[in-house]
Amino acid sequence: MRIVYVLTSLGMGGAEKQVVALATRMAERGHTVALLSLMPRKAEEWPTVFEVLYLNIRKTPWSAGAGLMRARGFLREFRPDIVHSHSFHANMLARLLALLVPRTVVVSTIHNVYEGGTLRMLAYRLTDRLSRRTVAVSQAAADRFTRVGAVPRGHCAVILNGIDIQEFSPDPERRARMRQETISKAAFVWLASGRIVAAKDYPNLLRALAILGKTRSWAEVWIAGGWTGKEMARLKKLPEFKQTESMIRWLGLRRDLPDLLDAADGFVSSSAWEGMPLAVGEAMAMRKQIVATDVGGVSELVGTDGYLVPPRDPAALAAAMRELMETDASIKAAKGREARERICKHFNMDSKPGEWEGLYQKAMAGTTSNGGG
Repeated sequence: MRIVYVLTSLGMGGAEKQVVALATRMAERGHTVALLSLMPRKAEEWPTVFEVLYLNIRKTPWSAGAGLMRARGFLREFRPDIVHSHSFHANMLARLLALLVPRTVVVSTIHNVYEGGTLRMLAYRLTDRLSRRTVAVSQAAADRFTRVGAVPRGHCAVILNGIDIQEFSPDPERRARMRQETISKAAFVWLASGRIVAAKDYPNLLRALAILGKTRSWAEVWIAGGWTGKEMARLKKLPEFKQTESMIRWLGLRRDLPDLLDAADGFVSSSAWEGMPLAVGEAMAMRKQIVATDVGGVSELVGTDGYLVPPRDPAALAAAMRELMETDASIKAAKGREARERICKHFNMDSKPGEWEGLYQKAMAGTTSNGGG
């Protein structure tokens, strides 16, 4: 097959990482692959060996129109069998291309339970017929989009995100080296990962740490994720920012997440909403115990191999973190092994290309209905 993957950017987010990983494996299986990025090239991007067409779309009607025409010209030349788009803006552009380039077969993927408000959900509903298949990365996302009417009932398939279990495999020697290099004196090191944006709800984590710090000052939290000046300024206004300063290391954007996970003792996620967070699955693959808010597809990912708490409840988050830290080491080790086994069995990235190939074949053979994905 000739496949074009359409995404908003190649920036260092989880959805973008998943697309690049899928594209890589599809190419390894003999498919011809190209990428379309709506936004201009970013300073920090996931590396890829594929041809990438940057449409350089900015927030002006002229720029959007020019980018759409550039994409139309590319599709006419490339002649894809499948155009597979990801998240709201890319999904809308791909559906417009289905109007402009006859016989274009579009597959749309929803990566989060929340991709915008009422107008975006209406846009999804009105353009649904232009996508042969709509696929969510978790059952929670599929249920939510169906419930709000963005996708007709019964028309949203689910293909779960995949984790690279070779890249994310624990290494005792790497752990020892990283612990020595980081010179952490804390008895327990937590890792949190993700950009500092509203979805990740870092204020919730700071409030939980402020509670935790009153009784357990020996924990340290490493936060790996990029931010803008405005986002960090908002956090610094919180009283808990000062209260927890000595407990947190702000690591910024990092590409060595397996190394950091090896060095950490546990993983914490304080998100307000999610689709199917890769970082949680990657931590589980590294045999780390998880404390996470029960949002989106997190429970589908974690199952019984972690601690789930309500979102925006810092007291519950702090209590779960405290309970995990006080759990016997042998029990934590056993639960960590179970977590990796769960990821290997249900979320192995190497099994995902076959699932997508099957769905692509159905899309190519089907009509404009999403049914049966």
